[in-house]
Amino acid sequence: MIQDVAQLEDRLSEPTKAAVEAMRHVEGDVLILGVGGKMGPSLARMLVRASREAGVERRVMAVSRFSKEGLRKQLHTDGIETIAGDLGDEAFIAGLPDAANVIFMAGMKFGTADHPATTWAMNTYVPALICRQFPDSRVLTFSTGNVYPLVPIDSGGSVETDTPGPVGEYAMSALGRERTFEYFCRHDEIPTTIVRLNYAVEMRYGVLVDLAQQVQAEQAIDLSMGYANVIWQGDANAMAIAALADTAVPPYVINVAGPELVDVRATCERFGELLDKPVRFSGEPASTALLNNGTRGHERYGQPRVTLDQLIEWTANWIQRNGETHGKATHFQTRDGKF
Repeated sequence: MIQDVAQLEDRLSEPTKAAVEAMRHVEGDVLILGVGGKMGPSLARMLVRASREAGVERRVMAVSRFSKEGLRKQLHTDGIETIAGDLGDEAFIAGLPDAANVIFMAGMKFGTADHPATTWAMNTYVPALICRQFPDSRVLTFSTGNVYPLVPIDSGGSVETDTPGPVGEYAMSALGRERTFEYFCRHDEIPTTIVRLNYAVEMRYGVLVDLAQQVQAEQAIDLSMGYANVIWQGDANAMAIAALADTAVPPYVINVAGPELVDVRATCERFGELLDKPVRFSGEPASTALLNNGTRGHERYGQPRVTLDQLIEWTANWIQRNGETHGKATHFQTRDGKF
């Protein structure tokens, strides 16, 4: 089991062979935009570790507003340079250092229902500014499986060649982000990778934490979104780093998702056993869900190292010991796209 945050951070930043190989072949420094989110710090640390294991010296630079106290100091300790500022400020973007590789992790999801214009600006206007600023760089942008429609449970999930069908303003703006990067990729021949992620999890945040906390609190579990995909955040970041070596014109698109289908009812019943709690449900699973098929990524970069069963056991143990969490729900049950 994962005993504390220090051990968790170490596990989250452990690179895969595919990530190390990518850092061996990708030349130049890396600039991460929007590092302050849930995935950014561990991705930055993994980039440093993968580069060292590959025997390659490079600068890893991380940009954020750094509103979280202590994050800059932690990143510096891990060999990551930090730059504080607002990516919505054109003057700030103009002053950013050049880098051969740019990873875009910024964006807005929660609060979209109340501030749709801000969501569209962050998810489409800011990417345009970034592409104008870095026309000679290799670019990887994080996207989301929300660009796909809800699909039948037995469909196997959406694949990269499926026609997008976003539901709600967040999902539409996320597709807008993809289209913005695609436009500049084609127009300015900027090698680009688009990572469609569903859903990264670790002990402090994610679909499994949401469900385990509800079981622990003996709350009724809403089954309307009866199925989901999850992937260990360390595996998600490793696949993204590996995909940096596959940037292309037109963009290379890859789904990042775990191989198992998460059955919400069965998962909560397992949490009930592990937490020694009764489990209650409300509603019935719909015939469709937001599902990503990650097979192409697994074939290219290797199977995820952490299985769904292991994630469930780790999460239950962490929640049972009152481990630190980010205190933010994923709202993965949302079916109308209003976040």
